[in-house]
Amino acid sequence: MATKWGICSVGKICNDFLVALGTLPPEDHQVAAVAARDPTRAKDFAKSHNIPKVYGSYDELAKDPDIDIIYVGVLHTIHHKVVLMFLQNRKNVLCEKPLAMNFTEVKELTSAARKYNVFFMEAMWSRCFPAYEQIRGFLSQKAIGDVKVVRAEFGSNQYHVPRAVQKELGGGALLDIGCYCIQFALMVFSGEKPESVTAKGFLYETGVDETITIILQYPGKRQAILTSTMMVGMPNQAAICGSKGMIQVPSCMWCPTSVILNGQETTFPLPPSTKATNFTNSMGLSYEAEHVRQCLRKGLKESPYMTWADSELLAGIMEEVRKQLGVTFPQDKS
Repeated sequence: MATKWGICSVGKICNDFLVALGTLPPEDHQVAAVAARDPTRAKDFAKSHNIPKVYGSYDELAKDPDIDIIYVGVLHTIHHKVVLMFLQNRKNVLCEKPLAMNFTEVKELTSAARKYNVFFMEAMWSRCFPAYEQIRGFLSQKAIGDVKVVRAEFGSNQYHVPRAVQKELGGGALLDIGCYCIQFALMVFSGEKPESVTAKGFLYETGVDETITIILQYPGKRQAILTSTMMVGMPNQAAICGSKGMIQVPSCMWCPTSVILNGQETTFPLPPSTKATNFTNSMGLSYEAEHVRQCLRKGLKESPYMTWADSELLAGIMEEVRKQLGVTFPQDKS
């Protein structure tokens, strides 16, 4: 039986998610409904993606009995409000990253998912890529011995984009792209909480972070050095350095199509599609969608790739980083 998706919002990432869904078998994945606060945009979106039901409010989507899971692609400043409403209506939810604006909001969402006994996952699509699965396999096999240093970087010239710089839109490099670097380190260290978090960086004129370097320090002289910026492009690579070798992600560390183990590269071609997308390697969203389907079929309430504890730890570290830099959002005061 097909997994029936409800789509919350009609922005660029929702378009890409549906294009990626289109590469999967229709007997496994179907889009049942879409909701947006602008009915005209919702109707246009539904027409372009052949979606049978259109709602002019998120509340209507929450009450649709024919939906197995809702994909939430609204702006992250309202993730908490919208997702909480879906969870309270006992809907399974896959919510785009960052899950919410701070640790308190994330904790409230994971607690609600537990209370209402539904599946809930932060859409950290990186962890569903075959390349990441390969990395986890290398680490479990101790292919590079004991991990000592992790490096990851993500830089993109996007300070001209309003969403990236405006505080009321949850701007800043950290929440948008820095989270990918942090989650990479957390995956490598198996969700272990670092003993210290140190952050240095610069703020944009609007008060959000523009460039930031984070050092996560772990017991046993282990360290992660993570850099993100919205001011310039970077190679966007990652490396895991161990006592017996190195694992490298040569480019697009958040959505990689290859991994190098001690000089030997393995590639993972993306599913092909003829439709246009907005973001790099968006066809990889199909890996996430299929992972969610398998979780639902097994009756799981959280993903083993991105657990609730993973999301809470990520949110806590990002909050500590913002505290050290002096970046606050209105949601922090509530």
